[in-house]
Amino acid sequence: MSYRSGRFWQPDVTVATVVVRDGRLLVVEERVRGAHVLNQPAGHLEPDESLFNAALRETLEETGWDVELTAFIGAYQWKSPTDGRHFLRMAFAAEPLLHHPERALDEGIIQALWLTPAELQAESARHRSPLVWRAVEDFLAGRRFPLQALTHFA
Repeated sequence: MSYRSGRFWQPDVTVATVVVRDGRLLVVEERVRGAHVLNQPAGHLEPDESLFNAALRETLEETGWDVELTAFIGAYQWKSPTDGRHFLRMAFAAEPLLHHPERALDEGIIQALWLTPAELQAESARHRSPLVWRAVEDFLAGRRFPLQALTHFA
């Protein structure tokens, strides 16, 4: 598809957070098309929402954790071989601040888990997409950009 030929196309813009506490990563186990998969707290950017606010909202909705964004890890582009959808994912590093254990988690979320990097990597067959491990791998390698690398105009 090409916008030049009069057809409109745009990728799904998503956010994800890599949250670390005591050497463990905050991940979610979720139901996707009947399968139980692992992902970072992640989701779609909503209209009139900044990337920062989307990352904070999705993390809270999916895990019950308030977090503070500390860095931008990177932008990742991926096309799903399953359905052909294109994704543009913005990944952030974050620190946990406050847990709300009484908070109901988003629809489809089974549970939030704290896994070591080795435990998450061992479950690679259950990752929702290759973007899950790639963002963690980049984070573990020290890839960090200042949050100021992204600008939101209200």
